[in-house]
Amino acid sequence: MASNHYDVIVVGAGPGGYVAAIRAAQLGLSVAVVEREHLGGICLNWGCIPTKALLRSAEIYHLMQRAGEFGLSAGKAGFDLAAVVKRSRQVAGQLSGGVRHLLKKNKITVVMGEATLPAPGRVAVKAEKGSQVLTAKDIILATGARARDLPGLEADGKRVWNYRHALQPPFMPKRLLVIGSGAIGIEFASFFNTLGAETTVVEVMERILPVEDEEISAMAKKAFQKQGMEILEKSTVKKLDRSDAKITAHIETGGKIAARDFDAVISAVGIVGNVEGLGLESLGVKIDRTHVVVDEYCRTGVAGLYAIGDIAGPPWLAHKASHEGVMVAEMIAGQKPHPVRPESIPGCTYCMPQIASVGLTEAAARAKGHDVKVGRFPLIGNGKAIALGEPEGMVKTVFDVATGELLGAHMIGPEVTELIQGYVIGRTLEATEEDFIHTVFPHPTLSESMHESVLAAFGRAIHI
Repeated sequence: MASNHYDVIVVGAGPGGYVAAIRAAQLGLSVAVVEREHLGGICLNWGCIPTKALLRSAEIYHLMQRAGEFGLSAGKAGFDLAAVVKRSRQVAGQLSGGVRHLLKKNKITVVMGEATLPAPGRVAVKAEKGSQVLTAKDIILATGARARDLPGLEADGKRVWNYRHALQPPFMPKRLLVIGSGAIGIEFASFFNTLGAETTVVEVMERILPVEDEEISAMAKKAFQKQGMEILEKSTVKKLDRSDAKITAHIETGGKIAARDFDAVISAVGIVGNVEGLGLESLGVKIDRTHVVVDEYCRTGVAGLYAIGDIAGPPWLAHKASHEGVMVAEMIAGQKPHPVRPESIPGCTYCMPQIASVGLTEAAARAKGHDVKVGRFPLIGNGKAIALGEPEGMVKTVFDVATGELLGAHMIGPEVTELIQGYVIGRTLEATEEDFIHTVFPHPTLSESMHESVLAAFGRAIHI
């Protein structure tokens, strides 16, 4: 059994792991990455990237059907689901290959196989061609997470799907049930609904997109219903009766249970951390509800062992994992990086219309005792949104009255997933309302609505 020593070993090559590895290598450390399945992890192969490719196809299909509004004519719009999926897989494949190239370029050793941590500073890797032990002073756990299966609602790949099955659907459903209205559930609901599936979304909480600001959730619900989606809030799927021809879902709403037939069900009820089988408990690592307990610097409490990304808890976002990876690599190299602040990590949902946010919702800001000023700007007042033919949406900003700090920003509408970064940079630079007000925004752009929302918070909006 060969023994190989490195400065850093990273377990998992998703957006947390491969970024941590590259940053560590840039800082002159010798690095090995252990990955059991795909370079790029879930995000590149089965999550963020391929879903965006699917949603882009749906968006173009939607626009094709609206050609007449823009003075254009085209034949009857149609789609080939297999071809749509094929493009999505090609996009994922291209990016996964890109990660392989980056790791090689940075002289990082890639070991494919299943990792366990038999002792501090040791990683045992079991592969098809045998086993080996790697050693390092510092180890970064970046093993990610997987779809949560609720009892009775387990995905089987036939008619009950998790995100992996939904990315390569065996057929196009006529009637689709989506359980869960977080980002994953809503994105798949948006995709299949746009392609013509009669889509029902069931959410156990009192509103869909429960982590978003209440007003944004309400606007999203209205937009989805206008697109023909059925939204059932404060509802639970009690059980699924499965047959070769259909799925019968027993849905409880307001104390009454109704049996409904569907062709397919997508279960999107959250994720669980990949903490099993690593040997973490015997090392003394604390695990809480399938996530490794860490401090603000991603330290596990076991010397030389860090955990980043989804395995270290919410928010479960690729960009959070990447940023934590950089922070940990820099700490290991002797630098003093700032800790990652969860409240300054933006969240994006790529449905139609798009949704993006950063910081506190209005309700959360008030609950924390802030005296707030709230600005709202509807996109119907924005020239670019009207020209695009997408004037439905809003930008909402929440400021602290005493300090002028931007506590939160919440957006729904075209390309808001790109726009949100303006507010994120503002929060990083600790910009006040005055800084935003004195910033010149180009015209005509959607970004002007961000300026107007800030102005509106202080009674200065021009275009409403």
